[in-house]
Amino acid sequence: MVKLIGALFVLFAGTMIGFQQAAKFAERPRQLRQLVHMLQRLITEISYGYTPLPEALKRAAGIGKGPIAAMFAEAAKGLLSGSEQSFEQHWKTAIDEYWGHTCMRSNEQAVLYRLGTSLGISDANDQIKNLQLAIDQIKLEEQAAREEQGKYEAMWKSLGVLTAVLIIILMM
Repeated sequence: MVKLIGALFVLFAGTMIGFQQAAKFAERPRQLRQLVHMLQRLITEISYGYTPLPEALKRAAGIGKGPIAAMFAEAAKGLLSGSEQSFEQHWKTAIDEYWGHTCMRSNEQAVLYRLGTSLGISDANDQIKNLQLAIDQIKLEEQAAREEQGKYEAMWKSLGVLTAVLIIILMM
């Protein structure tokens, strides 16, 4: 009886680990789509609303959720705080603070770091061009993430269950 209960716990744990890993592959394309949507909102705010960057970041954060929206809100908060740091420093700090809570990778982080070096220091047209470049790069990453999701999501689910079954067989 104890072995059966132990086997069920191992099966449950292995299955959950597999499903958790699979969820990361499913979440990454969603987060990248959200990031693209928020960057497009920044373009809209800058080009049509002539909104100052801190307010545009705040509004873009308002349409998102989770760590990406928090990252935008943190950058806006840093700019509105009146500190003497540049936008790039506030942006990098916000990215570093919330990046660990996302499912995104270092490629996307590098795109956002590069974006931070150009926003807030040039005219609206130049900022829009840099935002559009970042959007194009993120869209390429999103496409790759969808391909990875198709390859690895089902594999991780199966791998979790099969590994748990193997451990159960070895225990018996």
